[in-house]
Amino acid sequence: MRFDERFIEELKARLRPSDIIGRTVKLKRQGREFVGLSPFSKEKSPSFFVNDDKGFFHDFSSGKHGDVITFLQETERLSFVEAVSRLAGEAGMQLPAEDPQAAEREQKRQGLADWMDLAQKWFAANLRRNVGKAAREYLEKRGLPEDQWERFGLGYAPNDREGLKQALVQRGARPGDLVEAGLLIAPEGGGQPYDRFRDRLIFPILDARGRIVSFGGRAMNPDDRAKYLNGPETSLFHKGATLYGLPEARRILGAESRGEQGIIVVEGYMDVIACHRAGLPAVAPMGTALTEEQMAVLWRVSSEPVLSFDGDAAGLRAAYRSIERALPLLKPGKSFRFALLEGGQDPDDILRDRGAPALRQAMAETRSFAEVLFRREVEAEPLATPERKAGLKGRLRQAANAVQDKDLAEQYRRDLFDRFDALFPRQPQRAQQLGGRPGPAGRWRGPPPLQGQTAEGAQAMQALFRSVEPIAAALAHGALDDPERLDDHMEAVARYGFGDPALDGLAQEMVRLRFSGRTLDSAALRRHLAQSGHDAMLREVEKAAAKSGAPFLATDKPLGEARTRWSQAFDALTRAAALDEALASAKSEAHKAFDTSAFALVKAERDALRRAIKTGTIWEDSASS
Repeated sequence: MRFDERFIEELKARLRPSDIIGRTVKLKRQGREFVGLSPFSKEKSPSFFVNDDKGFFHDFSSGKHGDVITFLQETERLSFVEAVSRLAGEAGMQLPAEDPQAAEREQKRQGLADWMDLAQKWFAANLRRNVGKAAREYLEKRGLPEDQWERFGLGYAPNDREGLKQALVQRGARPGDLVEAGLLIAPEGGGQPYDRFRDRLIFPILDARGRIVSFGGRAMNPDDRAKYLNGPETSLFHKGATLYGLPEARRILGAESRGEQGIIVVEGYMDVIACHRAGLPAVAPMGTALTEEQMAVLWRVSSEPVLSFDGDAAGLRAAYRSIERALPLLKPGKSFRFALLEGGQDPDDILRDRGAPALRQAMAETRSFAEVLFRREVEAEPLATPERKAGLKGRLRQAANAVQDKDLAEQYRRDLFDRFDALFPRQPQRAQQLGGRPGPAGRWRGPPPLQGQTAEGAQAMQALFRSVEPIAAALAHGALDDPERLDDHMEAVARYGFGDPALDGLAQEMVRLRFSGRTLDSAALRRHLAQSGHDAMLREVEKAAAKSGAPFLATDKPLGEARTRWSQAFDALTRAAALDEALASAKSEAHKAFDTSAFALVKAERDALRRAIKTGTIWEDSASS
């Protein structure tokens, strides 16, 4: 009896490996996995792991690895058909009826699969012949050594219309079968079939069970209209359900089953190969956006796969398209994370330029689905008016409603609105003074911009009223030098700025960038702020900070110490601002019955902090704390 792949995948989806294997092996939960003593060897320390999310077991003592079917075959000496039959009974699935036509189709598929194997051997041989010189030079240029070619089954299709056709026909193939397998193209107007792949580096595409079902080809001629070409839909190959590199990714996941590494989705063949060489379990869709079928395959392997995209505009657009398709499918325990690679580099570039550790680090720096979703909506349009902010809130509500799981949709609503509130914190209402505008904690921001005045012009006018406080400038300068300092103080910076109303616009833009998910280094942050109309204020910060004597700006300080000193100074400033608010609240009409002694104590603490900040003794205090 034969079982098609869909039946097998459905069977495994209905069963938890820990339930089946736990009848034979005493398992104990350890994090997201189960661990027990090996059933294949004698041992005293457990090295046998079962992972329900990934659907496999891995035994480090014997090296055995597989799914529940394999486990029954290994432990009870059952045949494949016997193991499947027993598990189908437990899963409540009827075995497919014997179908002579189905058996005939399966025999046909096996025949086509045999030709695919022979084609791969022919491509691989050509890569090492004289005709494959250009392809070999290309691989050397991409940093892929010869000892890796066989591992990934690479080959070369010569620039010959009938090279592969003749080689396989001589072995007994019928041209019609080769057309059906996707290896040849039959002209629409009639005529003899000819080779589909010509003058291309060849990548074999394997199904989930490790069988070659198609090929992808990378053009060697830069003038070729299609840089990459995949085989067509066939009885062997369904593009929308296939992921390049899946069998190798599963093998890597099995070898790393002690860790929490999830499967990674990258954009191309060479990126998959780069990740595999770095020990990362990666796959790629077939040159298109992820399909629902491919997402289902990924979730059977990992509960939270990582989608990796270039950090440029094109990469972000691809990430946002994935969000659109995945949103309705999210469920508890089934989501995605994102690795957005900065600097315009893809995984292959990172491996060649900086090595495997750098690639592993880049793929470990991931962002949650909700964070990237929020970034997508924030970047949809400028948010300078109340109407546009309201539009953002409406889009966030619509995005949360797209999640079909009701409980998860509610959690997304809360998360997205919390991010909205952090991006646009509500400010206390204060009376306007001298035509000024209320700032964070009611501090005066100076005159409003003139009609038609640019942001930079408005900043310059604000600077005329008075120069920036050196201490506040030092805190802003420290955040500009090392933007990660903001991460533990985002809400406080959004509310209080850096302690000087003149810097409020700068502070709010820096917070907005960090919340939006854009990871900018110091130079990129300064460029963005200058282009956003803050150039004059940046120059003012530089001048004022130089007068502050702030120790965390010293170039000879270790980064950890500088960050600690900056945080201590910022916390003191935040405390002073909070005390300002408390005193203002106590004086208000609503709090006339305040405790005068408590008021005096709060005022004394506030005044002491303000003196320390103004005189610079705050640096001595933070150094001794």
